[in-house]
Amino acid sequence: MRRLVQSLLLCWALMLSPAAFADGGGKMGELTPVGGERAGNAEGTIPPWLGGLSAPPKGWAAGMPHVDPFPDDVPLFVITAANAEKYRERLSPGLQALLAKYPDFRLPVYPTRRSAAYPDEVIERSRAQAGKVTLAGSAVQNLGGSSIPFPQPKNGLEAIWNHLLRYLGGGVERSFDAFSVRHNGDYMRIGFHDRRIYDANFDESMPNRLFSYLGYFTSPPDFVGTIYLVHEPVDQVAESRKAWIYNAGQRRVRRAPDLAYDNVQNGSDGLAVVDQYDGYNGAPDRYDWTLLGKKEMYVAYNGYRIGDKKLEVEQIIHKGSVNPELMRYELHRVWVVEARLKPGQSHVYARRVFYLDEDSWSVLLSDAYDSRGMLWRTGVHALVQYYDAGVPWYRLEIWHDLSNGAYVTTGLDNRYKQPWRFGIQGRMSDFQPDALRRMGR
Repeated sequence: MRRLVQSLLLCWALMLSPAAFADGGGKMGELTPVGGERAGNAEGTIPPWLGGLSAPPKGWAAGMPHVDPFPDDVPLFVITAANAEKYRERLSPGLQALLAKYPDFRLPVYPTRRSAAYPDEVIERSRAQAGKVTLAGSAVQNLGGSSIPFPQPKNGLEAIWNHLLRYLGGGVERSFDAFSVRHNGDYMRIGFHDRRIYDANFDESMPNRLFSYLGYFTSPPDFVGTIYLVHEPVDQVAESRKAWIYNAGQRRVRRAPDLAYDNVQNGSDGLAVVDQYDGYNGAPDRYDWTLLGKKEMYVAYNGYRIGDKKLEVEQIIHKGSVNPELMRYELHRVWVVEARLKPGQSHVYARRVFYLDEDSWSVLLSDAYDSRGMLWRTGVHALVQYYDAGVPWYRLEIWHDLSNGAYVTTGLDNRYKQPWRFGIQGRMSDFQPDALRRMGR
């Protein structure tokens, strides 16, 4: 496996020459509102962006599960270990490693649908702030309500901030399951409920507050009674993330400084760290960020099918990864961003590479390397357009551990009747440490 990963890294390094990338420049009329290339590619395999999926499909009504708006699409072809070499240039090292490691792993490739779209008011707020947002060290300042601060990023730090600040509906409430799956296919299912509300959607505004987050476990019994609260700042030089945890067994609230960076995610069976959640989250200050350019790659996109409420766990959770028949991959242009650990800083991942969607700034793929330079873990972040809310966000996230054959996935809500709610409002008094005590009683 080590020789395989080393060969993948060598091939990938050769592909990352400047000539391999589109420059992402051009006149503003040639770009989408978020800075992507409006035109399709020369081959016609990536279509032009025509506004995205800004309305629900016919027959859908509020309160219904998010149905597949492209039900008649069928795969154009399927990438397997047998034919992976033919498509290597458009496969991340992580996907190449998964194809080589698991005989049943495959990528069904569908027609590309550039479905990502944001509400007009989000675009207008970002345009009004264009050119005014600045970086101060690793922090962003003068955000002014923008969700797309750097539509044409000049460096990797600007690009990852576009991901961190992207619009997620102003506020979202959801119930979902996470699964930690061992190499033999045995799994543990964990239920979770959370609310993430951005400052503009609260009854009172807090200085330097990006969003407030409240989440708690709903299963299994050993986890129930643990509640998390996070206050996420905008300018992380002026103020770091504040987090609290309530534990039912101890019946008290305490600060949770370990709810950040490379501390292990609770319930992940040690397979994922905190800042892997949501593609990447938290302060970017421990890494040097480099923008490597733009590239056409196969990514998980428009994967509505895996959220079908009729599916049982056994139809989704397989050994090695989720059932590939339920996944959908498409060819999209992505920004490639590398993060290298700064001298003197600490993190279990010495190097990371993120692949950001040109149409939404969401991380779509992520590769994490250990201190020896070996590819260790790879993430697949399957994007869908939540067409009722104007929000491109994940249908599920999967983190594969290449060293032990295990994986963890989060975001699946097949067993929950209530769909995710976007645009929710919040009371700031409900997102304070004292509120955790009240919830825990």
